[in-house]
Amino acid sequence: MITLHNVSKYFGKQDVLRGVSLHIGPGQRLGLVGPNGAGKSTLLGLMLGQVEPDAGQVFRAKALRLGYLPQELLHLSGHTVLELAMETGDQLGAVEQELVEVNQELSQAQEEQALTELLERQGRLQSVFEQLGGYDLEARASRVLHGLGFAQAQFHCDVATLSGGWLMRAALARLLLSAPDLILLDEPTNHLDLESLLWLEGYLVQNPASLVLVSHDRVFLDKVVNRIVELEDGQLFTYGGNYSQFEEQRQRRRQAQQAAYESQQERIKQIQLFVDKNRTRKDRAKQVQGRLKMLEKMERLKPPPQDQAIHLELPAVDRSAKVVVELLDLDLSYGDNRVYRGLNFQLLRGDRLALLGRNGAGKSSLLRLLAGLVRPQGGRRLVGGRVKMGVFSQHALQDLNPDNDVLSELGSVAGLMAQSQARTLLGAFLFHGDDVFKKVKVLSGGERSRLVLAKLLIQAPNLLLLDEPTNHLDIASRKVLETALKDYQGTLVLISHDRHLINVVANKVAYVEHGLVTLLPGNYDDFQRLWRQRLPESDAEAATPAPPAAPAPAPSWASEGLQTSGPKSAAQKRAEAQARQERYQRLKPLRDKVQAVEAQVEAAAAELDGLVQEMVDPAAFADGQRWSRLTKAHAQAQERVAKLTAKWEKMALELEALESEA
Repeated sequence: MITLHNVSKYFGKQDVLRGVSLHIGPGQRLGLVGPNGAGKSTLLGLMLGQVEPDAGQVFRAKALRLGYLPQELLHLSGHTVLELAMETGDQLGAVEQELVEVNQELSQAQEEQALTELLERQGRLQSVFEQLGGYDLEARASRVLHGLGFAQAQFHCDVATLSGGWLMRAALARLLLSAPDLILLDEPTNHLDLESLLWLEGYLVQNPASLVLVSHDRVFLDKVVNRIVELEDGQLFTYGGNYSQFEEQRQRRRQAQQAAYESQQERIKQIQLFVDKNRTRKDRAKQVQGRLKMLEKMERLKPPPQDQAIHLELPAVDRSAKVVVELLDLDLSYGDNRVYRGLNFQLLRGDRLALLGRNGAGKSSLLRLLAGLVRPQGGRRLVGGRVKMGVFSQHALQDLNPDNDVLSELGSVAGLMAQSQARTLLGAFLFHGDDVFKKVKVLSGGERSRLVLAKLLIQAPNLLLLDEPTNHLDIASRKVLETALKDYQGTLVLISHDRHLINVVANKVAYVEHGLVTLLPGNYDDFQRLWRQRLPESDAEAATPAPPAAPAPAPSWASEGLQTSGPKSAAQKRAEAQARQERYQRLKPLRDKVQAVEAQVEAAAAELDGLVQEMVDPAAFADGQRWSRLTKAHAQAQERVAKLTAKWEKMALELEALESEA
């Protein structure tokens, strides 16, 4: 379908992609992962033809139908929701018109061959017409819109009245109904509630189209994709399986890469020691030059990148009253829309509560009621003693001072905290080095979210109210947040569609539906077991070091020496010349053997380097049989290099001793 061959892309001095190749075939569902800013959207742009490569080529299959949902919010108007979903461009109309023309030709055709060709063409067009929903498009559009959370009453609303999140859902419905051969989705889950996300999981798994999915939702990736493509430092690494399997395979690759790097560094050290030891000796000049050439030709390996080692120590929080917030007989409406009537709810100290339910069911309203950010029409809100509240919402991102740098913005709430401590905290939230001096106005959405979270947690609130805190965060940043919230000692209320985060931090779930709030113990997985009939899951689913060389035995060759004093006679000179000739003849076989073994060492080292290069290829350990063969061959090659090197060193020392007696 799409093939990228040796593609490079540069933005200024930044190498976003360096000589990458990738093939996407029918039925493949790829998860594209990597940190924010790594170039994932650039890669999608290359596939779409919106971005031109600086080197290499992009090949697309002829008549390939692409469906693309960008990460940025769309601006659409002039359609109802249902009309937008049913809009398939000119494809359906063109196919329908072509069918009319074929039917007319069929009514006039006389020759058998012409009839056969027209009937075959008619069959192909009808198949495409059906895929595009030509016979039941409205019914299919209704099912897709319902699956994405739209109520029947919203079908005839003008899309111009929709919020950004609902507009994105309508655009997603249109994409899914356009029957593309390849679907490209850039962070589609950011605007979905949990039930719509579950529906989309099932739809994508059953859809025959190929898929490239950019997502930081690990559970969603586990459910949907069958390959992972990791973008790291301008290179692509492909792994078979879902995200969890990718993490295991990547760990194995990095261990192999680290072992290969350490092995090469040890060889470099040994060669350099030999060079340093013998650099000034004229009789070893040739061997020193050989070793220097060996170092020059050696392709240097890099150590694997290190994952962020996050250890975040949050400030201790004060102990609040047992009842943190209590809502008594509350009524809340927005115009004619009644959200709650007579709501009674109690949040207790130590609760780590996840709010679940459809968009529009009242989750955010409940969070805002607990935070005191919305005034109810009736009832009372009581806050317990010693409660210090911290609230995260998308509005908090807009409250940052755009003219501050990151360090100053944190300092606005850090009190007397030393700058070194503030920088340590920012480092835990992935602001490293000069990142702390970046202006707030140039930060990405993910960086702003991390900064708001850092500001929130540094103030040590004992009640945290978080509304979708993982939106715009990549996987590394989500892990930082999980670490922080897992260690948090206060009370927590969380709205999130990130099931991994809910499983890590929640000890209670509140399901919001039709103005009712039902409390259940446990995390998301526990909730699934307890309420499966209400919210069903979608269908889915180092080299062994060489043994130390034995100590070399004593030299087995006899040696002779001539000692003279005073002026040498002609007879003595003849005797010395004859002795030198005899010694040369006697030592020549040893010199030849030393040179032969040296050549064997170089050949064995080249073989070892070749195996190391092959082992750091992700495709190697993705193939179990190939990986087993490589690890065995690597161990054997490593042992062979060690033995030959030991043999060469022993013979070279013996030759050196004999030559010194000359």
